[in-house]
Amino acid sequence: MILIFLGAPGAGKGTQSELLQESLGLLHISSGDLLRDHRRRGTELGEVANEYMKKGELVPDDLIINMIVDRLAAPDAARGVLLDGFPRTLPQAAALDDALDLKHQRVNAALYINVHDEVLIDRLSGRLTCSGCGHVYHEKFNPPKVEGICDHDGSPLYQREDDKRETAVKRLTVYFEQTRPIIAYYQERGLLCEVDGEQPIEKVTEDLMTCLR
Repeated sequence: MILIFLGAPGAGKGTQSELLQESLGLLHISSGDLLRDHRRRGTELGEVANEYMKKGELVPDDLIINMIVDRLAAPDAARGVLLDGFPRTLPQAAALDDALDLKHQRVNAALYINVHDEVLIDRLSGRLTCSGCGHVYHEKFNPPKVEGICDHDGSPLYQREDDKRETAVKRLTVYFEQTRPIIAYYQERGLLCEVDGEQPIEKVTEDLMTCLR
């Protein structure tokens, strides 16, 4: 099974992907996590991607497509995957279909988590990340027990450049211009299932599982 999560930054794709991963036994592949891993390791892809991500812009299609296709070829992806944050453009969606065709595979469903713009900005602009373990908090929705300190390892928290309000607005602008057409792409193919992402996390998960029955 190959599932795609669609939705703007901050819609909850990562959270729901992890929850469904446990239920379905599929590998969760986050394009954001992969990119950040390349950045930490100082790979050529990571250095190039970093310049785009700091500005809230999308990484060029050819770079992200090569990264995802290589990851799909890994042994641990053989049973199926949950793709979180990819594809983000129509060329990426078409390239994924072409790559899957070569392996006699296909996308089984595109799960769209819909959240209003102002809610997205609130969610994005308040995120804090642990400098040690990488755990993510939120100033409003999920604050740490001690301000500025990670509950898990005591490391200081920081706000990534792409989590600041001005960058969050830019990220959403890029999303609506370049990514929203993918919703129509999968809708035309009868693969789209839309759920309300402003509901409690458990209800969003329930609705997503209903889509797959």
